[in-house]
Amino acid sequence: MKDGFIKAAAATPRIQVADCVSNTREIIEKAKEMSQAGARILVFPELSITGYTCGDLFWQERLLTSAKEQLLKAAAALKDVEGLIFIGLPLVFDGKLYNTAAVLNRGNILGIVPKIHLPNYGEFYEARHFASGRGVEGSVKIGDQEVAFGSNLLFTCEELPGLTVAAEICEDLWAPAPPSVAHAMAGATVIVNLSASDETVGKSDYRRALIKGQSARLLCGYVYATAGNGESTQDLVFGGQNLICEDGSVLAEAEMFQNQTIYGTFDIQKLCGERQRISTWEGEQCQGYTRIAFHLPEEETSINRRFAANPFVPEETAERNRRCDEILTIQAMGLVKRLEHTHSKGAVLGISGGLDSTLALLVTARAFDILGLDREGITAVTMPCFGTTDRTYTNACELTRRLGAELLEVDIKKAVLQHFEDIGQDPSVHDVTYENAQARERTQVLMDVANQNGGLVIGTGDMSELALGWATYNGDHMSMYGVNSSVPKTLVRHLVQYCADTCEDKELQEVLVDILDTPVSPELLPPKEGEIAQKTEDLVGPYELHDFYLYYMMRFGYAPSKIYRLARQTFEGMYDKDTILKWLNTFYRRFFAQQFKRSCLPDGPKTGSVALSPRGDLRMPSDACANIWLRDLEDLM
Repeated sequence: MKDGFIKAAAATPRIQVADCVSNTREIIEKAKEMSQAGARILVFPELSITGYTCGDLFWQERLLTSAKEQLLKAAAALKDVEGLIFIGLPLVFDGKLYNTAAVLNRGNILGIVPKIHLPNYGEFYEARHFASGRGVEGSVKIGDQEVAFGSNLLFTCEELPGLTVAAEICEDLWAPAPPSVAHAMAGATVIVNLSASDETVGKSDYRRALIKGQSARLLCGYVYATAGNGESTQDLVFGGQNLICEDGSVLAEAEMFQNQTIYGTFDIQKLCGERQRISTWEGEQCQGYTRIAFHLPEEETSINRRFAANPFVPEETAERNRRCDEILTIQAMGLVKRLEHTHSKGAVLGISGGLDSTLALLVTARAFDILGLDREGITAVTMPCFGTTDRTYTNACELTRRLGAELLEVDIKKAVLQHFEDIGQDPSVHDVTYENAQARERTQVLMDVANQNGGLVIGTGDMSELALGWATYNGDHMSMYGVNSSVPKTLVRHLVQYCADTCEDKELQEVLVDILDTPVSPELLPPKEGEIAQKTEDLVGPYELHDFYLYYMMRFGYAPSKIYRLARQTFEGMYDKDTILKWLNTFYRRFFAQQFKRSCLPDGPKTGSVALSPRGDLRMPSDACANIWLRDLEDLM
């Protein structure tokens, strides 16, 4: 449970209809198996002790008595099994028969949750046998235990703050107002569903969408266990489509007709953080609910879920291409509005032959196309200086020509050397002044050219650079509109690649491909033997690591130690633990120290769920202290 992780399981045992003894034996075996695998929330299907398809046998006293006896047997047999266990059975309460979920923990029956919505249409006739649990509450005697009975039960873990579990049963989910809505609003972060949903053509797709959607709407984990092979096939077939979802994502899904056990690991900290962050989440409406405590061992849960190495970039090609086109359009439309509002017919940007300026030029060209403006109104300025290489210079020039923009070359060496002389800077000393003077001269040139042309200076810096403060204050840090300001470096690469793949211009494609192959560099130090001498990732660390850190820090508020744990798992075999820790320290030190640059960030469009605008997603003081975050990492060294 360390870092808020908890492993859940959904199992479909092979049952014998109406054979409670055999079914319970199977349930006990499966529960022990799931617990040994590390699962601490264990869910079985609806009416799993008897079988769902007993029909009028539910009126037989012998069946009901046997089901109750076997529930007690299961509780005793599972007293040493760590976990919160949900088992379905028919149970009489106050003279009425209910379709229920029994909740077990360490040999105790903690509660009985009745089904509320009883399907009595099509192939279903549950109202023939069962009463609705709506508004029913009290306690029921089971063996020597007095057990809480009602649909308003919440099970809270003493050892994991935020882990609160509630149950609904099959049709409850399909109803217009599922009980899980009220459960979640009362604090439940995990919903379990004991189900027996039969199979018809297309139903599995709808069921998956329903469960995914509910987990997203409720910002919760959802465990769905359903009946499978073993139920009567007199009229129906059950497929065992077990599902584990979290906040709109499928963590695990069983193969149909296989009676599988599936596992998924929930991130309770993430779910709680999302609920805290979203102002329209009006939680903790607990009136009428009974909270029942349960216990789990304090242990480190093994993480059996993947965390994408590039969380900003979809892995599937078609989805990635669709996303790239959408982002390019958002960037362009943001610029379109700014050009329209300022009545500007021109745009000016520095073109270096690197990824960021390439993307900015591609976006600007798209914006001009949308506005019906001639691309010659775009002035791409190449400003060679001490670190410029032939490769980047050639690519910058050729890219501009292929896109139909105006190319302006301004060699800034003389101006920078004059500035060095003015301030007494030795040109042979390649310090921060040497580098930043070039960046600020470039910005001055761009601003003045924009004034000449009546255009806007388009910023080229990306979000990863902003996160690290890898920009010269009042140099490349400044513009009149920053089209890349919410695009991380790992995504910049894919956007440029998408443009290369779809441009239908072979020569332009060749230029873009070579730009993609060029090392990332500000080119502020003299080349070595004609090659780029200053590689950004050698200085600040790999961008794929920094983007990973940025995403999980900003999107979910994870602690550094948790991000470190996820990074070690995700990048195993790519980076060793010391490298991951080194650059994670660098990330936090720079992120906090460089906020002052972000506090006066130029306007730019938000494109994704993570952004650093001081007017939007990151309202952070420029002098916030990083100590408690860095101390969290010190404990790992």
